[in-house]
Amino acid sequence: MSSPASSASSAPELDPRRWRALFVMLMGQFSALLDVSVTNVALPSIGRSTGAGAAELQWIVSGYILAFGLMPVIGGRLGDTRGRRRMFLIGVTGFVLASACVGLAPNPGVLIAARVVQGLFGGVLGPQVSGYIQNAFPKSERGRAFGGLGVTVGVGTALGPVVGGLLIAAGGPEFGWRLVFFINVPIGIAAVILALLWVPKAQPTGSASSKRLDIGGALLLGGALLCILFPIVEVNELRSGWIFLLFAPAALLLGLFVRRESRLTREDASPLLDLRLFRVPTFVTGVAFAVVFFCSNTGIPLVLSLYYQNGLGFSALASGLGVSALALGSVLGAPVAGRLVPRIGRPLVVGAVTAFFVATVATGLVVGGEPDLTDPATVILRLALPLFVLGVAGGSIVTPNQTLTLADVDPRIGGAAGGVLQTAQRVGSATGQTVLGTVFFALVGSAAVSTAVGSPSRDVTHFADSLSLALLVSLVFSGAALVLGLTDLRRKRRRAGEEERDREQERQGA
Repeated sequence: MSSPASSASSAPELDPRRWRALFVMLMGQFSALLDVSVTNVALPSIGRSTGAGAAELQWIVSGYILAFGLMPVIGGRLGDTRGRRRMFLIGVTGFVLASACVGLAPNPGVLIAARVVQGLFGGVLGPQVSGYIQNAFPKSERGRAFGGLGVTVGVGTALGPVVGGLLIAAGGPEFGWRLVFFINVPIGIAAVILALLWVPKAQPTGSASSKRLDIGGALLLGGALLCILFPIVEVNELRSGWIFLLFAPAALLLGLFVRRESRLTREDASPLLDLRLFRVPTFVTGVAFAVVFFCSNTGIPLVLSLYYQNGLGFSALASGLGVSALALGSVLGAPVAGRLVPRIGRPLVVGAVTAFFVATVATGLVVGGEPDLTDPATVILRLALPLFVLGVAGGSIVTPNQTLTLADVDPRIGGAAGGVLQTAQRVGSATGQTVLGTVFFALVGSAAVSTAVGSPSRDVTHFADSLSLALLVSLVFSGAALVLGLTDLRRKRRRAGEEERDREQERQGA
């Protein structure tokens, strides 16, 4: 196998069905991403309907996030060696069956178990999409293709509360939350049928011996990620800093994993993660950027939802509508950025992060300007512009970073590379949601929570202050992303200058 830093030596013949195939794969990815955020709105109804306690409700969310975050690297490797269509079909089928089990769950225990299975199969889908883009599209089209993926990521995350609110309003408090999961069934069935028709049955990459799954590596990586994600996700529930001692065994397991994968990479013996990926500077920078930006981005809809419902007394539907401007901005920003990134490159990401930073500041200023404002229509309209800009900027970051991170990676291991990138995004998402949520709850403290829809909290100003502080923490993460972007931009310009001087010296020597 050639170095991952190299491009494919020869471009494959383009499949005329590639855009239809991508649309089908994005259908499955959308359902999986939607279920990351949609459940937050449904939790109160789930608790009333099933009798789930606070710890069980936390695990309904956490179990999915943990499973969803553990699978991308493994799923990416399976897609590279077993075929992307096969793994996509397996992922969607398992996700649909698990979604039906969640919707039919008679008690919290069954619901939590089904959510974990749902997350495992959902985590398989993402790397198949990014790997397919790497294989099926030439570099001139990858920006547009990743633009579609960026729309899916942005909208699937931001639209979750809106969709959840609408379904709960339509089905009522007892059945509405079940509709949140049943909606995955027809979407998944359609995706399976269309995938059989449109997604090509491409040959897996690698030799027969390379198709063995590195079980030892998978166990080491899974254990390490579990030790990282578990305390991040569960710190709010367990309320103990001791849980972060799990980071110590995580470091040990990661060390053993890197040692094992380094040996298997040298021997070309089917590593789960080809460490030659980390010789590609654009890949390393892009993965680090994804972690810190997703820390900043994905926690904002969560704290907004808490502010709307617990502080202002919004209904689930009104809370969902309160972030609709963010979702709309993501829809518009991602495809435009996808088209521009081949021409502009990393400066586009730097500009978008700057806009994201400014829009976050503007959101905090609007909230803090009139902290006692509680009318839903007025609040939503006042926040519409900064949230729209926030969505446009966020959508304009995810797509270009995905494109630039994978640009120099060998398409034959595009699935594994995409899996690493998506694991980085999931770790960032879990970290951001937990950190921003913890800061929000810590400042709220014992403030009175809204007791009914339409009845704001007596301490509504306290909730506004809590949201402002959470947004300040988001600024720390987006500032770190900006520093990474600027560092990479300076490195590229310095390298370009050195290459130009070398060419000039060669011309003078000739």
